[in-house]
Amino acid sequence: MSLENRPSSGRRKSISYAKWGYIFILPFFLVYLVFTLVPQVLTIYNSFFTNYMDGLKQVGPDFVGLKNYVTLFTPNKQGIILILKYAGNTLILWLLGAIPQFAIALLLAVFFTSYRLNIKGQGFFKTVIYMPNLIMASAFSMLFFTLFSKVGPVNQLLQQTGLADKTIDFFVSKVTVRGLIALMNFLMWFGNTTIVLMAGIMGIDQTLFEAATIDGANAVKVFFRVTMPLLMPIFVYCLITAMIGGIQMFDVPQVLTNRLGMPDRTSFTLVMYLNNYLSTSKNYGMSGAISVIIFIITGILGGVVYKFLSAQYKDPVEKPRRVRKGARK
Repeated sequence: MSLENRPSSGRRKSISYAKWGYIFILPFFLVYLVFTLVPQVLTIYNSFFTNYMDGLKQVGPDFVGLKNYVTLFTPNKQGIILILKYAGNTLILWLLGAIPQFAIALLLAVFFTSYRLNIKGQGFFKTVIYMPNLIMASAFSMLFFTLFSKVGPVNQLLQQTGLADKTIDFFVSKVTVRGLIALMNFLMWFGNTTIVLMAGIMGIDQTLFEAATIDGANAVKVFFRVTMPLLMPIFVYCLITAMIGGIQMFDVPQVLTNRLGMPDRTSFTLVMYLNNYLSTSKNYGMSGAISVIIFIITGILGGVVYKFLSAQYKDPVEKPRRVRKGARK
């Protein structure tokens, strides 16, 4: 074979497929830019303007700086800062539903994934516990409103069994209204949380549970010493997403209380407050300011929760490195 016909001994030119990765993720960024980022920027921009409807007359847009934010944190005639009151309502309603949600979800997730119990028919149980999540929140609220109304089946059952002498109005008590909202949020979301936590537990190496059991650890110690530390990343994800959903709580109290947040607006949430400006006076400036405040609250709480809980599974990796580094000195 002549030298001219021999294959080149140099390196073959490598083919880069990086551009195809950018092409595949480009649609996501375009959709995010058009439908999320641009509206967010416009919301912040509109929060510095006065822009509302006074009857049939359009007032604004007029630049007012931080006036909308000052107005939101100015006490009313009763000395109440409404946005702080509604933020407190939102936090209470979320906690009332989230605490049992995560407690029951963790219990069920451990129960269904236990290699000792080896429960059969897990697919059926997953479907059953997830089904309430498929029901629209508005339909769920209408169902509960019908059940607990003065002429509803709950009142009739209580009177027929002798547990109540007269009709109970569940919607005039702060405790019962908040309890119903929390119960609905719990029923709608505990199934989804259970399935996500089950997936996280099933991703843990089963030999770790077997080793802990052989070493004499009981079920409680296995849960707190093995399951929870390894499940913490998934748990943090579920907690933060649930918290974001709780801060944005709207449809359940809106429908159940007929937009009034009764009694005495003790179940009135931040997003209901936002919607009140949009639906009555079309006040885009004030609604934009409320949206920015909700965004800031969500970011701060999400960051605090992530920082606090993520330390539980990051520190054990970092500390030995620091100790070894110090020991060499």
